[in-house]
Amino acid sequence: MVANVLRQGEAFWSDELFAVIIDTFNDKRNGYRFQVNPNGLRMEGIFVNTTNTDMNWNGIWQAAATTNNDGWSAEMLIPFKTLSFDPNNDTWGINFERDISRGEEGIAWVSRNQTTNPSIAGIAVGFEDLQLGRGLDVVPSVVLNTQKTHASPGANNDDTAPSLDIYYKITPSLNSALTFNTDFSATEVDDRQVELTRFNLFFPEKRDFFLRDSDIFQFGRIGSLDGYSAGQNDTFSRPDLQSAQPFFSRRIGLSANGQPVDLDIGGKLAGRVGGWNLGALAIQQAEHGDVTATDIFVGRAAMNILEESTIGMIVTDGDPRSNKDNSLIGADFRYANTRLAGGRALEADLWYQQSNTDGIDEKDRAYGFRLRAPNSTGFRGQIGFKEIEENFFPALGYVNRSGVRDQTFKLGYTKRPPGGRYTAIYSGIDAQRIELITGGLQTQVVTLRALEIDSSARTRGYLYFHATQEALTETYKIWERGLESVVIPTGNYSFNETELQLQSDHTKTFWGSINYQSGDFYDGERERSSIGLGWRPSIRFRTTLNYTLNDVKLPHGDFTTRLVQLRSDVIFSSTLSWVTLLQYDDISETMGINARLHWIPEAGREAYIVLNHNLQDFDRDNRYSSVSADLALKLNYTFRF
Repeated sequence: MVANVLRQGEAFWSDELFAVIIDTFNDKRNGYRFQVNPNGLRMEGIFVNTTNTDMNWNGIWQAAATTNNDGWSAEMLIPFKTLSFDPNNDTWGINFERDISRGEEGIAWVSRNQTTNPSIAGIAVGFEDLQLGRGLDVVPSVVLNTQKTHASPGANNDDTAPSLDIYYKITPSLNSALTFNTDFSATEVDDRQVELTRFNLFFPEKRDFFLRDSDIFQFGRIGSLDGYSAGQNDTFSRPDLQSAQPFFSRRIGLSANGQPVDLDIGGKLAGRVGGWNLGALAIQQAEHGDVTATDIFVGRAAMNILEESTIGMIVTDGDPRSNKDNSLIGADFRYANTRLAGGRALEADLWYQQSNTDGIDEKDRAYGFRLRAPNSTGFRGQIGFKEIEENFFPALGYVNRSGVRDQTFKLGYTKRPPGGRYTAIYSGIDAQRIELITGGLQTQVVTLRALEIDSSARTRGYLYFHATQEALTETYKIWERGLESVVIPTGNYSFNETELQLQSDHTKTFWGSINYQSGDFYDGERERSSIGLGWRPSIRFRTTLNYTLNDVKLPHGDFTTRLVQLRSDVIFSSTLSWVTLLQYDDISETMGINARLHWIPEAGREAYIVLNHNLQDFDRDNRYSSVSADLALKLNYTFRF
């Protein structure tokens, strides 16, 4: 029996688990997933766009488990207060799933094409006269914080900041929330990224206030990911996949350089009324730098049509990073049919957006469509297109590059041999071509996914061949460190690379992964090596090390980049843990240390001690000096009425 995870809050997909999937509206589109492992740890998520699950969502519920010589058993207690539902509908969709990790085996009460989601479920009846109490959650918090800036001693600060979140169910299916003096000090730090790309990177949302009911605000299935098994992952750039989102909550409460910005007050309304999915978000963001206090609004409405489809619209207003007026309006249609012959599925998306920014009167639209068959066996594929005009600017959204037409194509075949050594074998081809609207190629990547394998021993591997074309209409500073830099001149470049990855079983005491990519790169060569190592001598201690090296040789100069992540988890019990993360890159020559002591006596009641310490090698002589440090103690307690 595999039960390696003991820290509450950590994902346990490699452990054995039991899950309950609940579609409280029985609409085949939305729902919740609650799961428990043999150590009694909880994990929960909400379904987004029917087939994707956002496991960052947090709901209050309880679970316990026990093991014996015959196996393990678990109890789950899910309060109706945690769910949204229609009190006039006594029929819910429901499903049960068990994962047996030692044999890579999954069992579900109802499944099609080796898939479970709200559209694939049985039914449970008799949900009548449900008792919700007053439907009120009051969550006061207090943060004791001390900050020290070594370069500017006068900027040191000690502060005590109370905050308050109030959640109220107006109806069992319609949730409201108010937040006052919102604090995000206990949020996990972002994973540092070093990518040799000339376009923006993408960092996912991790803050609880924005994750709650986040499925309501999803638009056009932009950026949705399939999965991580053979054939299900994407080789396309994730920032390009996410580009053209009309609402990306990380625009709120963070400055352009990633520094926290105070939110004075905020309110949110989200839920379902009849066949409608409704959401509204209003935030007052405090003044920062030369940006005045900003009023922010997002509104979303989508109506269920057909068996599993929706049609909707979105509006946004406000620019949290400038003093200009900005607004946006968009419409989308999402089609889904998971009940085709042979357990096949088909999805289609069509969307249109237009932004309105001070001083801009044209070329401010974005639109796109995508048709996909996300089958986990047999043929799977997709074709997609989106055009992002050069002045399209969603101040509350995310755009990776503008003035482009982005075309994607994907086709492959998954075979699942019955029994034996391999659980999935996939081969296919992915292609993405991004052209300038004014004419000419910007980027094209064709990837031959020669072989992807998942084995019954929980090992994975793949072999890819990438053919890339890049057209630079202006010089590209690909690397800079202090006064040194490497600049690639304008021109058209074609280059080919080979990529190999192998990954061992993460449930063992020792595990590892290696990724190696080598070949031409612009008008030179590149070798990219990434190594991950893990050691778990017991379920109470784990350490991992990830190291990535880019070694680039160009006619315009040679350079290397290094990224190191070292993490240790000390788990005293299922309710108390201490996690330390050290990250370093040699581009900024900064080292960041994040340490979090986390106590969760029960769901909805938490305490944190969080230390952040940043060091930098100013003169690049491998001697690091402290730049800044902050220490925060945060307590929150949920009162339910």
